Amino acid sequence: MSGSGSFTKTEYAQRLTGVKQRMEKTGFDLIVCQDPANMCWLTGYDGWSFYVPQCVLVHLEEERPIWFGRAQDARSARMTTGLPEENIVSFSERLVQQPVEHPYDELAGLIRARGWERARIGVEMDAHYYTARCHAHLVGGLPKARFSNNHDLVNWARLVKSDAELALIREAGAICSNAMNRAVEKMRPGVPQNHVIAEIYHAQIMGVPGAGGDYAAICPLMPVGEGTSTPHLTWSDAPLPDSGLAIIEIAGVRRRYHAALTRTVHFGKPPTALSDMAKVIVEGVDAGLELARPGNSAEQVEAAWQAVLRRNGLKKESRVGYPVGLAYPPDWGERTASLRPGDKTELRPGMCFHFMAGVWLDDFGVAISESFVVTEDGGERLCDVTRDLIIID
Repeated sequence: MSGSGSFTKTEYAQRLTGVKQRMEKTGFDLIVCQDPANMCWLTGYDGWSFYVPQCVLVHLEEERPIWFGRAQDARSARMTTGLPEENIVSFSERLVQQPVEHPYDELAGLIRARGWERARIGVEMDAHYYTARCHAHLVGGLPKARFSNNHDLVNWARLVKSDAELALIREAGAICSNAMNRAVEKMRPGVPQNHVIAEIYHAQIMGVPGAGGDYAAICPLMPVGEGTSTPHLTWSDAPLPDSGLAIIEIAGVRRRYHAALTRTVHFGKPPTALSDMAKVIVEGVDAGLELARPGNSAEQVEAAWQAVLRRNGLKKESRVGYPVGLAYPPDWGERTASLRPGDKTELRPGMCFHFMAGVWLDDFGVAISESFVVTEDGGERLCDVTRDLIIID
């Protein structure tokens, strides 16, 4: 189980204080957090219940957050959060997937009952599970409130990881390293792709000695052959080829904290141009990690990577990295800073990024990524897997 047992009461109190400071600065009395990662980060709540409307409320004048969710999930809140009983509020079961009424009708009623009907309310307009219908029913039930996008306020509060969080992320890195190495050992010409994925899932969940694994926010990605020209394909039951490319992107997960990694495999002797491209990508990552120090900006890390690519006649137009940490499906990214031109986010110790170093051409791609922690000595790699094109003869 993840949840409140992973962290101290003091840490949760510090998180809440930081969020309230951001709320005061941006002019919110109340925020509605439906991103399951934000719900977990604020309270410890953990359960596969994000397919129905649920949220955590934070009000400036409330000492503790309020969990709001499905009645049958209230027990999960009691087990994982440590919130007092009065802060665990469930909606009526009859509202689950009801075509006319909606759980957020009762959420609006809760907010009115607390005397917050005129509040300045910030909602997560980019949260994956905050649907248009959630918003419509909440706004309709609170006509006197002032609503606006809170612009991922809690996500930004999560950007710098605590020592306790970093301990879990480093364990996730060890799990990821083991899973990737197991996958590579399994990959041989003729082996069905799904057998490799099964090996990955087994390694992800088994974890490493002293640290069991958790499910990942993204399933293993494994494009093969021409499929490597695009990054987000999964797998089939087709056999791996006698010659050609395959890319694996996975994460290790420890109590919902992720460390992601990508490696490229070539079956048979690779063309020299392909091997050279892999070396350039690794060199570019090294240049970026060198600048992943406190006081530098996100765009400086990306610029160092791009300089290596340009010097070798390559380019990557998409961003090259994003923050990782606590996550639920469908994404392990935190939707805040990006390693890309124009992002002047100042790096601080404890920030964690997935340096998604890859180049995708018209007919193939090569990706050799790293997850890292910002430190005074540069980016600390979270995983330990061969950093080159992996050749399987």
